[in-house]
Amino acid sequence: QVQLVESGGGLVQAGGSLRLSCAASGRTLSSYAMGWFRQAPGKEREFVAHINWSGGSTFYADSVKGRFTISRDNAKNTVYLQMNSLKTEDTAVYYCAAWIGGSLYSQNRYNPWGQGTQVTVSS
Repeated sequence: QVQLVESGGGLVQAGGSLRLSCAASGRTLSSYAMGWFRQAPGKEREFVAHINWSGGSTFYADSVKGRFTISRDNAKNTVYLQMNSLKTEDTAVYYCAAWIGGSLYSQNRYNPWGQGTQVTVSS
């Protein structure tokens, strides 16, 4: 089974940018479509973005469309989330996960998950 490790989180001012990485080991990432989710304090985990195995199809939550870009480099076994024009409401722990089929917007259709990386956007 693939193991996933996120990195790249941190503290950034509103309007700034961060790039998150999700590195895979154990199996080649090209076997999986992948997703990014986030969970803010006191809120449920929510869908952020999804990318198919080749990178040719991407999907985004309305709240991040036009600001975030999901991409992948299968040769490096890594998926990325480029986050621009960050807002305070983007503050959350961000998780990557492998899609197992079904609704790509549902966290129940993803397994396994990484441990998450904290993104904090200050005003």
